Amino acid sequence: MSKPEDELGKLEQRGLLRRLRQISNPHLPTVEFEGRKLINFSSNDYLGLAQHPALIEAATKALRDYGTGSTASRLVCGSLDLFHQLEEKIAKLKKAEAALTFANGYSTAMGSIPAIVGKSDTIILDKLAHACLIDAAKLSGATLRIFPHNDLNKLKKLLISSKGRTLIITESVFSMDGDLCPLKEIVSLKKDYGALLFLDEAHGVGILGDTGQGLAEEFNLQGQIDFQMGTLGKALGSAGGYLATSQAWHDLLINKARSLIYSTAPPPSQVAASLAALTLLGSPEGQKLRERLQENISAFESRIPNLKSHPPIIPRVLGENSAALAASASLLKEGFLVPAIRYPTVPRGTARLRITLSAAHSPENIHHLKEALASL
Repeated sequence: MSKPEDELGKLEQRGLLRRLRQISNPHLPTVEFEGRKLINFSSNDYLGLAQHPALIEAATKALRDYGTGSTASRLVCGSLDLFHQLEEKIAKLKKAEAALTFANGYSTAMGSIPAIVGKSDTIILDKLAHACLIDAAKLSGATLRIFPHNDLNKLKKLLISSKGRTLIITESVFSMDGDLCPLKEIVSLKKDYGALLFLDEAHGVGILGDTGQGLAEEFNLQGQIDFQMGTLGKALGSAGGYLATSQAWHDLLINKARSLIYSTAPPPSQVAASLAALTLLGSPEGQKLRERLQENISAFESRIPNLKSHPPIIPRVLGENSAALAASASLLKEGFLVPAIRYPTVPRGTARLRITLSAAHSPENIHHLKEALASL
């Protein structure tokens, strides 16, 4: 019988061993690591809201009013009014009949996808979809069909041969590449073949669209997407996940989504911070933060024509694990926290630096990072 030490050794030999990096004082754009202050280009806090006074105040008030925990599942001890306020706000913003919140994005996928499809159904999934979507698809028991990344021709062929209830799953902004799905075309195909569409907007919310509601809003397609998944823990600076959908699907998920039914609800302070973040996002200050983020993105690299908003995820694909690790270590010495991303997070042979920009970064931060990258 092999020992865990044997597996760890093999991972290290292949450049795939991961360790937790202890940090402190995470106040974007900086973070402290081993006594050094680094410029943080690894955070998904795209608008810099995690330390915003409005979110802190809302969370603090909820701690005083509700205590530190929700104490049980929402179906066991009752569903706090804060959860309903948050879900009503999300549904309104997403132009959906209803919304349901979960502890985080991963549990949103793991609870909802197996509740939507089962053994007699088909899931058609983009090859580069996030691990939570892949794991949830496998858990559902549905026939799983994979199409090459953003390959509409292959998607169409799979739709023609699919059986049972068919669920297309993709992301609006792909978390490791920063590119977009061809949403208009996918919506058209799902209509043509009577499929359902599950869109993960985790990295689109707060950034894309006229009010920051994601790629579906950017293209005015919110009412044509069956399931809009998102997270409150990235651009919105809090924590939690959600699914916006029809009232009927919402009601069915309450009865079938195991990660909702059998989990203690998130703490009320988390929900209150999320509510504050959504309110802030729709305010003039929120608009200014999104504009500042887009200015930083433009300062870092050229923008795509005919697209109003751009994702803040910028990969630098280096290929080998050793090259990505060495580049990340070199940047660390220069005072920048930029992670090396390797298999299985990305396909073999595509190890990379994953740079994420924030509204909290200054023009000087971006200029110095570009200089450091140029000297690698």
